[in-house]
Amino acid sequence: MTHKQVLIVDDEERIRELVQACLEDLGGWDTLTAASGQKALKIAQTEPIDAILLDVSMPDMDGFVVYEELQANSVTQTIPVILLTAKVLQSDRDRFAQMGIAGVITKPFEPTAISSEVAEILGWNKQ
Repeated sequence: MTHKQVLIVDDEERIRELVQACLEDLGGWDTLTAASGQKALKIAQTEPIDAILLDVSMPDMDGFVVYEELQANSVTQTIPVILLTAKVLQSDRDRFAQMGIAGVITKPFEPTAISSEVAEILGWNKQ
């Protein structure tokens, strides 16, 4: 059984810790965290990442910029990205789908359900 490794990118430490605990305890996955887009890009290029949970609204470099950078790099462009965002309009969802974003989890999310949401979006069936 291969261990999945998920990169959690959010500028809010509380959210990073919460998501990390949920994915590790409930999903049984390994996680790495990044507090900024720049750090996330570095990690994604050097670590074997199976998926990225990416906050949209971050200072300096928002989630869309990070996503575009990931897409522009052959090393990282195949990593599925799930956006964490507080407000999602239907037009946003359509835009995300066109951009090739794997899925969207809206904040506030249900901590106990986030690992199953991630698994469902990515087609990772519980082993």
